Amino acid sequence: MKTVDAMIPGSFDPPTNGHIDIITRASALFDTVRVVVAQNSAKNAIFTSEERRVLLEDCLKHLKNVVVDTTDSLVALYAKEHNIDTIVRGVRNSSDYDYESEIALTNRILNSDLEIVFLPAKEQYRVIRSSIVRELAFHGHDVSFFVPQSVNIAMKEKFKKGDK
Repeated sequence: MKTVDAMIPGSFDPPTNGHIDIITRASALFDTVRVVVAQNSAKNAIFTSEERRVLLEDCLKHLKNVVVDTTDSLVALYAKEHNIDTIVRGVRNSSDYDYESEIALTNRILNSDLEIVFLPAKEQYRVIRSSIVRELAFHGHDVSFFVPQSVNIAMKEKFKKGDK
């Protein structure tokens, strides 16, 4: 029987309950899931890659077949370097699907061995978007509904009055 390993890449800035749900569901489908904190040159991150890695490790410590890593490389090339042939992406709506389909095609051009699996977000997570969570936290609003407790605490620290 073939061992199937998957990768879930993202900026995870911050990790949300939606991210954690997709990772948890993927961990039940694949032998190993590698969550990869990737750089996105189009985004201004509030947490460093290392901070995001640590936050994700804390949120996912109950999942024994999940490993968290970081990369400055393109996702398709990272997958090739680590012999990963499946990328899992969560999709909330048709806009996400369209965007993720374009990214999937690009990744397959860079690494033709890749398979892309889309997992639809559960209904309660469809409104969660990291950019909205960041904006709410920046303005001092409670984001505990959207993120795990450790992430909520870290965001409060990041956005202490005067640190904005």
